[in-house]
Amino acid sequence: MSLLVVGTVAFDAIETPFGKTDKIVGGAASYISLAASYFTKDIQLVSVIGDDFPDSFLNTLKLQGIKLDGLQIKKGEKSFFWSGKYHNDLNNRDTIDTQLNVLANFDPIVPESSKNCEFLMLGNLVPAVQQSVISQLSSRPKLIVLDTMNFWMDIAMDELKKTIARIDVLTINDSEARQLSGEYSLVKAAQKILEMGPKVIVIKKGEHGALLFNKEEVFFAPALPLEEVFDPTGAGDSFAGGFIGYLAKTKDISFENMKRAIIFGSAMASFTVERFGTEKLIGLTQDQINERVQQFVDLVQFEIS
Repeated sequence: MSLLVVGTVAFDAIETPFGKTDKIVGGAASYISLAASYFTKDIQLVSVIGDDFPDSFLNTLKLQGIKLDGLQIKKGEKSFFWSGKYHNDLNNRDTIDTQLNVLANFDPIVPESSKNCEFLMLGNLVPAVQQSVISQLSSRPKLIVLDTMNFWMDIAMDELKKTIARIDVLTINDSEARQLSGEYSLVKAAQKILEMGPKVIVIKKGEHGALLFNKEEVFFAPALPLEEVFDPTGAGDSFAGGFIGYLAKTKDISFENMKRAIIFGSAMASFTVERFGTEKLIGLTQDQINERVQQFVDLVQFEIS
C-alpha cells in the first residue's frame, strides 16, 4: 500500500458571500484522497460514516481508485456534520453547527493490507486518534504528514505535542503556527515547531500562498489569483492531498521535491475553491492539472541580470 489517508468523511452546509449550500459532502479525508488520487491510485481511506451517507459518493471514491476497506459504516447512526458561514474576505468564518455523531467514538482500524504503507496522511482529527493510527502500523512509513488545527491546541495541547513528535511533516495555517509556537514571526515560529520533532513544516497562508521550512531552508509558493472563488472549505485538505499524492507518486521526499509537491498541492487547492464542496475535484483531466501547474510556474518565473 502506497498511501494511507485518515480523516473525516462528512457532511457540510456552507454559506459564503457568493452562495449557500444545503447539506453536501465534505470532510478532510474526502478532499485529501480525491486530490491525491490524481497522482497515485494506491490509496486506502480510513474513516467513519453513518448509514445516511450517499452511496453515489462512495462509488465516486472507488472510481478514483480509492480503497474503502478502512471505512466504517455505522448502522442506524448519522455522519459527522459541520455548518459554517464565511466572512467577506473568506479568511475568517463562523461555525454555525457541529454534530460529531459517529465521530464521537471513532476508533480507526487500519486494514492489514495498509499496515506497511509507504506514506501516511493524518487529516485533522483528535490527536490521540492520530497516534492510534501510527501505533497500528507494522513498520514506520517513509513519510508521515499531519494536519491539525487551533481547536486541539486549545483543549489537547499536550496530546498534540506528543503526536507532533512522531511525525515528519506538519501542515498548519499561519495563526495556528503562531499559537503552537508562541512566536509572531513565522520564521521563528517554524524553527520552534521544528524543535518539537518534525523535519519539515508547511505553513498555509490561504490566498497568500504557503511557506515550506526545514531547519536550513525556506521556500515560498504563491496562491494563484483566481477570477472566481466560491468556497475555501476544503482548500487546505486538497492542498495536503496534492502534496502527499505527488510525493507518493515520485517516492522522493527530499526538500527539493517537496518544493514541487507544494506547487501541485497549491494547484489542487485552486481547483477546489472554484466550486462548493468536492465538486471541482471530480472529473479533472491530467491536461487541466498540468495547465494549472504551468500557471503557477509562469506566475513566479522571471529573469534578472
